Amino acid sequence: MEAGPRDTAHDGGEQLSPDGPDEVPGGVTDDGPGADEMSAEAEVEVELRPQRRLRIWQLAPIVILAAVGSLMFAFPLAFEFGDGGAVVAMLGLLLSCCAAGWGMMAARRVGYTLPGLPERGSGRRPDWRVVSAYALLFVGAAVLAVWRVARLR
Repeated sequence: MEAGPRDTAHDGGEQLSPDGPDEVPGGVTDDGPGADEMSAEAEVEVELRPQRRLRIWQLAPIVILAAVGSLMFAFPLAFEFGDGGAVVAMLGLLLSCCAAGWGMMAARRVGYTLPGLPERGSGRRPDWRVVSAYALLFVGAAVLAVWRVARLR
């Protein structure tokens, strides 16, 4: 079975040829403007893709996870809830770190970087002083958190 227009004119009506009408008024034309219609004006490039940025549906779970984790970490440390406080605080710390990592990966995916670090795909290498400062800040926060949780016992 072949798909295409059907010749249904049985009573002497206009017959179609297999490839369409025989004559086209004005002849066959190419698509697009002709040579005389082309202008010598400068073309303006317009970016058709939307700007990459974090959307609310990407940020909401990260913010909620960070808030829950920080509350789980802060309340046992502030009020010292018996024997289970250290476990709850460490779980809260884990959730907070997971939210921070998730947020950094989402930000990196849309092209954001930490201050002082080069943009993704730029070909530049990060400065060792900036990387060591971030590492020192992270290790310092982790040591303080573990020390505080250890003091609960």
